[in-house]
Amino acid sequence: MSQRVGVEIADGVAHVTLTRGDKMNALDPAMLEAIAGAGAEVDRPDVRAVVLSGEGRAFCAGLDVASFQNLMADPQSINDRTHGDTNLWQQVAMVWHRLPVPVICAIHHTCFGGGLQIALGADMRIAAPGTRMSVMEMKWGLVPDMGGMVLMPRLMRADVMRRLIYTGEVFAAEAALDWGLVTEIAEDPLARAREIAAEIATKSPSAVRAAKALCEVAATAEVAEVLRAESQAQADLIGKPHQMEAAMANMQKRAPVFE
Repeated sequence: MSQRVGVEIADGVAHVTLTRGDKMNALDPAMLEAIAGAGAEVDRPDVRAVVLSGEGRAFCAGLDVASFQNLMADPQSINDRTHGDTNLWQQVAMVWHRLPVPVICAIHHTCFGGGLQIALGADMRIAAPGTRMSVMEMKWGLVPDMGGMVLMPRLMRADVMRRLIYTGEVFAAEAALDWGLVTEIAEDPLARAREIAAEIATKSPSAVRAAKALCEVAATAEVAEVLRAESQAQADLIGKPHQMEAAMANMQKRAPVFE
């Protein structure tokens, strides 16, 4: 994927890396296209989990200032729905949220603005101690517009979310852990993200995909719909090859082998 994003797939895990490390992985048009493209690339049957990270000294410093200047020439262009119900800016975050497999994001040093919204698209965020984070759009007189207003309300209290949006303040990963924006703190977040992904990759692929879909229903639907969805998901799994292999391997005390 160009010189902006690298994709490697091994043992059922897709490793997606932002590779503009010399610019702290700041988001320019080529970077946006590459991230959205990487999300589409790893949406394939043999991928069971995704690890998303950034090379160099930071995960992502947010929007490249030059890119904002280009946007100023035609601000109404962001209303164009280029990827279903999203524009390109929103797609770089929502593509991870909508992948049918779990995404674990490893963040370090800096995770600002658009970078934070990309991270929020993941199922989990593992942060290095002291990582600096910010919903930074207010600094530029803007609002979160890369899927953040879909994702943040699902993770944190409304009053804290409003404070972070209104002020644009920089906060540490340790505070984000308390607020629900970070899943856990790890000295080596990339190693920890890979460990989690490797564990997920040993589970029933169909059950993991069903679980992610069910989690989305549970976050958005009414009680009766959630109850119906979990029953249907279970009925679709019971007796199928992956479920039978998981049960057999458990009883035989061996590692399962999923086709």
